[in-house]
Amino acid sequence: MNAKSIDKILRRFVGSLTGLAMLAAITAQAADGGIANGSTASKRIAFSNSYAGSDFRKVMVRNWQEVAAQAQKDGLIQEAPVVSANNSATEQAAHIQDMIVQGVNAIVILAASDTALNGVIQDACNAGIVVVVMASLVTERCVYTVDYNWSAMGRVEMDYIAERLKGNGTLLEIRGIAGDATDQNISDGIHKAAGDYPGLKFAKTVYGNWTASVARKEVALALPSLPGIDAVATQGGDGYGAAMAFKAAGRPLPIIVMGNRQDELALWKQERDANGYETVSVSASPSVSQVGFWVAQQILAGKQVPKFVEVPLVRIDAKDLDTWLATMPVGAAANPSYSQASVVAMIDAAINPTPTPLPKAAKP
Repeated sequence: MNAKSIDKILRRFVGSLTGLAMLAAITAQAADGGIANGSTASKRIAFSNSYAGSDFRKVMVRNWQEVAAQAQKDGLIQEAPVVSANNSATEQAAHIQDMIVQGVNAIVILAASDTALNGVIQDACNAGIVVVVMASLVTERCVYTVDYNWSAMGRVEMDYIAERLKGNGTLLEIRGIAGDATDQNISDGIHKAAGDYPGLKFAKTVYGNWTASVARKEVALALPSLPGIDAVATQGGDGYGAAMAFKAAGRPLPIIVMGNRQDELALWKQERDANGYETVSVSASPSVSQVGFWVAQQILAGKQVPKFVEVPLVRIDAKDLDTWLATMPVGAAANPSYSQASVVAMIDAAINPTPTPLPKAAKP
């Protein structure tokens, strides 16, 4: 073999290595940082929602539909249907089984139970379907999870209440839906933080189902047997109902931690303007559904995504109340929008541990 031939072979070999190196670099960039651009135009991403009976969940579904419609228009997905159960794990499992049969490519689940869906979720994973569990938890390990740091929510509540009450007071706790993993996690976070303040005592716990009407009824039933209540720890959606129960009973309004719903914030403003009432508001956002959607889309596009992606909570302090309230129609909630780019930033922050980014969550 002459020198010319050897040179030609070497050039071809080096060229191949260069091409492979470039391909590897592009793939790594898509996997480890930035938006993955693998084609998902033919993909179907379904949303299985455990419950649609509260304003929060209704806004959540609407957020999903809006972001999915735009993604469909942009050629990023084929479709993204939503099916809601009536807070029944059995009904939700049947819905997910139907999605498997229909051959969807990804399922985003807001789970009714942390264990009851494990079997059908395993079926989905075995079928090669990407499963993202959002704003809830399941114990099946094949899923990706998009959720909040509920301990941080409990910390915000207890630190604020303790500061206002100088470490001593009688509290009422309003929980969400009994048996729900998110309800348990929030309550655990509240009590863990309360452990730092031995002067804070819980007189009673009721379940408000994250809904004002249920919270009002349950608090009203509890109040006759309760001593004076200094503060109410909540989970979101229950603050307005609690306040109405106290007012109806002719009892002074305690510190009620609000949950970012429009009715709660409007009541806070009304009481502030009338008598200087002070509190804080903290909660998840119904736009978490947008985060779940984009995480599923990016996995399908080839991005490396960790098993847990943290979504920032939205906190509203007194100085921001008017600004936030001005952006909310009646029946709405604090609802920062999450674009594909902002969700990718959350994913990248989870891959390379850094403070979770707050795209459009710190301000309305």
